[in-house]
Amino acid sequence: MARKWNLRVVLLLLLLSPARARASGPLPLVLNTWPFKNATQAAWQALACGDSALDAVEKGCAVCEREQCDGTVGFGGSPDELGETTLDAMIMDGTTMNVGAVGGLRRIKNAIGVARKVLEYTTHTLLVGESATKFAESMGFPSEDLSTNSSQTLHSDWLARNCQPNYWRNVIPDPSKYCGPYKPPGILKQDDPVCIETNVHGHDTIGMVVIHKTGRIAAGTSTNGLKFKIPGRVGDSPVPGAGAYADDTAGAAAATGDGDILMRFLPSYQAVEYMRRGEDPGTACQKVISRIQKYFPKFFGAVICANVTGSYGAACNKLPTFPQFSFMVYNSLRTHPVEEKVNCT
Repeated sequence: MARKWNLRVVLLLLLLSPARARASGPLPLVLNTWPFKNATQAAWQALACGDSALDAVEKGCAVCEREQCDGTVGFGGSPDELGETTLDAMIMDGTTMNVGAVGGLRRIKNAIGVARKVLEYTTHTLLVGESATKFAESMGFPSEDLSTNSSQTLHSDWLARNCQPNYWRNVIPDPSKYCGPYKPPGILKQDDPVCIETNVHGHDTIGMVVIHKTGRIAAGTSTNGLKFKIPGRVGDSPVPGAGAYADDTAGAAAATGDGDILMRFLPSYQAVEYMRRGEDPGTACQKVISRIQKYFPKFFGAVICANVTGSYGAACNKLPTFPQFSFMVYNSLRTHPVEEKVNCT
């Protein structure tokens, strides 16, 4: 009888052990690109207060928008060719696969908040430009000037440097020497005005992944895009599968860097699919980077990945001035947000 009872105890322990292991594992998890500690802290605090993974992503990214992280997120940074700052953002629910996103958002500071409203109150995925602004205003967001003295100075200095860098090619006048307006060679008129036009990688993004202790996953992004971009340009950040992607059954990922290159490869989606096939997060991120390197060996970019167990990793492309990539991690094994770095390949 004792033997039979012991067998029952063993079977009961075997049945309970997976749940116990999960409870003591590294969940919840907050993971985000770049050492934006306050954003990580805000997302973690949201989870600690009982908020959802989606809430945590929104609150974490919103901190970066308010703090203008590195000048690449939020108002007052990355003016376009006309000197205007516009915002891109996305938020994705890995449980329902619903997405809300905005691109080229004008005069609204809380882009991630507007993206959340797109997710909650529409059946659409992405709203852009002036129409996105009107939607935001209808949702109660105040219209505000996104320019600052800093962004205006950036634009003035850019004009004084003959509009360098810019993102034109195969046009007249020569975009490597002059400002526009630009036209294809065949339709340029002789009396077209020529004003005088650098090459910086000013296009970082906060990409955030949150896994709730229940296993629910969300991801999001926010950015003000490329400095001196052509007006109307939208990068990878608000595009599902490019800027970020989340799926409760596999994991989540987010990307940062040259959005015009990244969005062609849907790196966040691809990383999640690699994890679904059993790859660990670090390997999944590296495979994505390697795939892009084959076509654009000098591209600027990085990817963060996390799977359903809370394991995480990152990878980046190596440039002379970009040998490492920094990201933030906060999980149940830590007492505060920790900056980690990965060597780029």
